[in-house]
Amino acid sequence: MTRHRLLCLGGARSGKSRYAQQRAEAAVGAPVFIATAQAFDDEMHARIARHRADRDARWDCIEAPLALAPTIDALSGQGKVVLVDCLTLWLSNLMLADRPIEAEMSSLTQAMDRFDGTIILVANEVGWGIVPDNALARRFRDHAGRLNQAMATICDEVTLIVAGLPLCLK
Repeated sequence: MTRHRLLCLGGARSGKSRYAQQRAEAAVGAPVFIATAQAFDDEMHARIARHRADRDARWDCIEAPLALAPTIDALSGQGKVVLVDCLTLWLSNLMLADRPIEAEMSSLTQAMDRFDGTIILVANEVGWGIVPDNALARRFRDHAGRLNQAMATICDEVTLIVAGLPLCLK
């Protein structure tokens, strides 16, 4: 089986999810969407509904707000094109659940290293703004930066999406 790992980075509303979906639909294999978002309010319900409406009947969807590494492991070697959207929400979920971030990131890195097939990851690049004024936000920013670095290291291809335009970084 062909192994290919792509990381799509970008800011909020940069077009990274749309780009990742287009890449997944152009790849060989049945597409599977791993959703990490959790709908805690009406606005998030609406965002999730918009994302669902953007995908046609070809797509299977698995919700994995916390158990991302085991979900990736379960799909390995099945000939699927896996799209994870998004790592940043997954990290937020881990922090809210008071999970051990470094251990979870290590498990994800290992699952990515083992993955046999095509996998596309979406993540926000959050460290370009001002330094957050509180410890929790700074901790989130720091974890997100380390997570993106770890995934960029292991991925074969890294693309930054700015204003809907893909910029190849690796």
